[in-house]
Amino acid sequence: MGKVTGFMEFERQEETYEVPASRLKHWKEFVRELPDDKAKVQAGRCMDCGIPFCNNGCPVNNVIPDFNDLVWHADWRRALDVLHSTNNFPEVTGRICPAPCETACTLGITEAPVGIKSIEHAIVDKGWSMGWIVPQPAAHRSGRKVAVVGSGPAGLAAAQQLARAGHDVTVFEKNDRVGGLLRYGIPDFKLEKSHIDRRVEQMKAEGVRFETGVLVGAMPMDGPGATVTNWSKSHRSAEALLAEFDAVLLAGGSEQPRDLPVPGRALDGIHFAMEFLPPQNKVNAGDRLKGQILATGKNVVVIGGGDTGSDCVGTSNRHGAAGVVQFELLPQPPEAENKPLVWPYWPIKLRTSSSHEEGCSRDWSVATKEFVGGTGKDKNKVKAVKACRVEWKDGRMQEVAGSEFMLDADLVLLAMGFVHPMSTVFDAFGIERDARGNANASTDDVTGYATNVPKVFAAGDMRRGQSLVVWAIREGRQAAREIDRFLRGTTELPR
Repeated sequence: MGKVTGFMEFERQEETYEVPASRLKHWKEFVRELPDDKAKVQAGRCMDCGIPFCNNGCPVNNVIPDFNDLVWHADWRRALDVLHSTNNFPEVTGRICPAPCETACTLGITEAPVGIKSIEHAIVDKGWSMGWIVPQPAAHRSGRKVAVVGSGPAGLAAAQQLARAGHDVTVFEKNDRVGGLLRYGIPDFKLEKSHIDRRVEQMKAEGVRFETGVLVGAMPMDGPGATVTNWSKSHRSAEALLAEFDAVLLAGGSEQPRDLPVPGRALDGIHFAMEFLPPQNKVNAGDRLKGQILATGKNVVVIGGGDTGSDCVGTSNRHGAAGVVQFELLPQPPEAENKPLVWPYWPIKLRTSSSHEEGCSRDWSVATKEFVGGTGKDKNKVKAVKACRVEWKDGRMQEVAGSEFMLDADLVLLAMGFVHPMSTVFDAFGIERDARGNANASTDDVTGYATNVPKVFAAGDMRRGQSLVVWAIREGRQAAREIDRFLRGTTELPR
């Protein structure tokens, strides 16, 4: 719980940031973690609230009061053990998780909540620097083989858990490097890829095998949203995996982007966010690409107000865009939530990211009506976006009369979310899907994470749809538990 009276004595300590003018010149992380003394003070604010709602607010159910107390007493090694007991990759969640645990913090009802995310960040980074994080290979091998399709957070979490349970695990990744959407969906300035590489090396030492450039189910396809898929060099059929492995886990990401079919959509210069973001990560990794989409010197319009849109803003500014405008169809959220009404649940409120602070004009209740091309040689290139104001009445959207306006646009980035995973792998295995296009797999105790196809399981975005990294880690861990039970008849993996 930290110090008994700490929540009355200590103020919330925020992590500091490199100033925008400096950080826009590079692609490295710019958040400076709390030093030991400030992390200790922050942990001391944990208030022994009786029912720690933070535990349930966290999708992986981190044992937050316990590691707060250990940090307060400077027992960093045990704090790391507690953190790892529920979370395979706290260096990831400590950087990019939106921290629903802090939303659920009891202290947050009347004061600033405990900075749980910053404490998690400090614990795991100290663990790496001190050499405490080492491979944990299984003492005994089960002789059972598991294929994990997809190396994002769900696939990696499941693979690590299953390997530590003694199974032979092979992870198949369609891209050229391991990490899935952690690798190619999140800009380096939010998550440097060395964190992924370090865990992959740990997992290899634990017995996990990785096969990259392999698309499971079908050969690569062209078309909207398929840019990342085109990096695959080979494929494995569903039949081959089912014949070779005792269990298969489908743990890919939700990558089918939501489109915007309005007049002018076919103009050059209009791209999905995932056609824009991944190539920059590849360039940062040392690859040379032809035809990379750049925002340099352009008027950029980002359509979609979520995290992916924010990533497009930050990347565009680092390219040197002339200006960036981001708009959202929904109304502007309130600046502060009504805590008595929504606590401990995730509130709808205005959220300003570090990318927004670097330079961006934001607008709400805006609908796109048309993409407008130029004249002469530019007739096939987007030059403007025709939009209008909208209002919502009884849950229905309607255009505000006389509100139409134009925005200059040399580059339009569509960041309106993802509707479901790519269908090719589902088709190959014959997986039944739910109404949203995700794998139809329950999380109950009887058929946990199992699909309609014998010995095939699904987790992460492929099962629950587009979601947070922390939810993917939870799903991967839980699916690993169910696969272990399926293979052995019992399991000792944690819930």
